[in-house]
Amino acid sequence: MAEHHASVTIHAPVHQVYSLFTHFNDFPKFMHFVKEVTYYDDKRSHWVVQVLRHYEWDAINEDWIEDRQIGWRSIHGLQNTGKVKFRPINPELTIVDVYIHYKPPTGPLGNIGENLGVNSYFDSVLQRDLNHFARMVELTPSGALDPMSSHYLFHSESAITRGLVTEQQKLSMTHDPFMSQEALQERQARIEHEAAMKREAEMQREAEREQKARLEREALLEQQAKLEREAARERERQERIEREAALARDALQNPDVVPLTLAGRYASFWRLPQGDRDSRRNRDPLHLQDPMTTRYPVKDSEAT
Repeated sequence: MAEHHASVTIHAPVHQVYSLFTHFNDFPKFMHFVKEVTYYDDKRSHWVVQVLRHYEWDAINEDWIEDRQIGWRSIHGLQNTGKVKFRPINPELTIVDVYIHYKPPTGPLGNIGENLGVNSYFDSVLQRDLNHFARMVELTPSGALDPMSSHYLFHSESAITRGLVTEQQKLSMTHDPFMSQEALQERQARIEHEAAMKREAEMQREAEREQKARLEREALLEQQAKLEREAARERERQERIEREAALARDALQNPDVVPLTLAGRYASFWRLPQGDRDSRRNRDPLHLQDPMTTRYPVKDSEAT
């Protein structure tokens, strides 16, 4: 028997993924190659697919483990068996693995067809429809367990939209209350409302992101301005320190320099103990007097 495998990771809890997969009858509403899945009872179903050619079979469910595994075996038509396994990675992430074994329907010619490329084509078909299932799940509201609540149903590549479903599939849908005209209109109105709410929420989130970015830019500019002011003050402080250091070095290198003004040496200074004298000479006895008067010639009678 030919063996095929496909896998997909779905952003949804394992219980929701498992529950949505069990609705076989809804597969033609979102899958590309499945033309019919109708029920005989809660265990047996009839399948029709189009993979290069038309295939049909009746299947019976077996080896079902809730939230972990779904299995089946054909009892009429194309001989095949399969399992679908569900592996939770975390509470919001699930890996789905599909394994199908089938016997080519034309004996040796079928085996030749498998070897000539049908095998790889079936793998691509299986993966494509499994990706459609994942998309359907991810566009289903959180916690919903019925595919009819998904926004992905009846997309442009689905078998029902392309008009490929069988008459038996159409008949089964006429008895489905969710497929009535009123139900479909209500569903469409709900989808449009949810889409509008989603757009509004996204716009609000975008506005919040823009406001946050604006506040961050303003805070950054303010911080940069603050750093620049601090840097300017630090430069001024360093320049002042350097000027004072230069004056100190100059004073050490030229200790005898006496400031001169039009009024005389130290005329603009407060009276100092050294008075109006050169640094190398003795203290002027009249240093407490006004600097100008100390320069008058001293008369012999005033000398002491």
